[in-house]
Amino acid sequence: MARVAVVLMSLGGPDAPRAVRPFLVNLFSDPAIIGLPQPLRWILARLIAWRRLKAARDIYDHLGGASPLLANTEAQAQALENVLGDQYRCFIAMRYWHPMTGETVAAVKAWKPDEIVCLPLYPQFSTTTTASSIAAWERKAARQGLSCTTRIVQPYPTAPGFIAALAGSIESVLEEAARSSRPRLLLSAHGLPLRIVEAGDPYPKQIEETARAVVTALACPDLDWTVCYQSRVGPLAWLGPATDDEIRRAGKDRVAVVVAPISFVSEHSETLVELDRDYRRLAEACGVPAYYRVPTVGADARFIAALAELVEASA
Repeated sequence: MARVAVVLMSLGGPDAPRAVRPFLVNLFSDPAIIGLPQPLRWILARLIAWRRLKAARDIYDHLGGASPLLANTEAQAQALENVLGDQYRCFIAMRYWHPMTGETVAAVKAWKPDEIVCLPLYPQFSTTTTASSIAAWERKAARQGLSCTTRIVQPYPTAPGFIAALAGSIESVLEEAARSSRPRLLLSAHGLPLRIVEAGDPYPKQIEETARAVVTALACPDLDWTVCYQSRVGPLAWLGPATDDEIRRAGKDRVAVVVAPISFVSEHSETLVELDRDYRRLAEACGVPAYYRVPTVGADARFIAALAELVEASA
């Protein structure tokens, strides 16, 4: 029976206060994020990291000094192994902090698999996430001589188990919110600069596909909902509408909001701080009657089953 290594790919996050600055440098050194040639990208990455360091440290201080993303991904990896069975072993490759891609390539090589399946934990494809992680894997694998058959799980914005997990969590929160008012559902995704979209990135189209599939699964004909984008930084034009602007609009309309992250599959800084702290404070300041946040799909059995199906179809 073939031994299959499944590599779960995500961005990663700092594991201690001292890791915040190098994490930021790694992030902004990625040519998929900043497309300048070297050494300009090297210089700009360090400048941006320096400028963002105080705000980033505040975020991770709020989380106890470290990102929970690795622990959450480890839980997903263990759940996936349990479903897939003994011939599979799950590994984790983080893009910007440990375990980084090179470390994971070495671990996979030592395990001596017959096949490798790369599983990006980004349901919707973007050059800044999926493509960057795959490119890093291919570079490091070639450098270390890891040459066995490798397959890549394709984007899965409407995978039935993913949609079922999202819709199930959203439905329960909508029911809670509806006890006191008719809420507005904000399907929030990570933003992207428009220059990347205009270069042909399919991410916003796939976000819309996820949103439509979720709303169809909810089967609420009179549902008040919209797609919006969070985590906007810097002076560039970004995808819109922005989640914070939608919260302000809800305040003007005096409607409660239910915010559901649809591009993140694990809890981390952009859900636990941006959504739970910053946007909640904004909602209170703007007069939003009530603010609810739907959890990410995490290790929901329906989502893990969807991942297992994708892996088995690729292997």
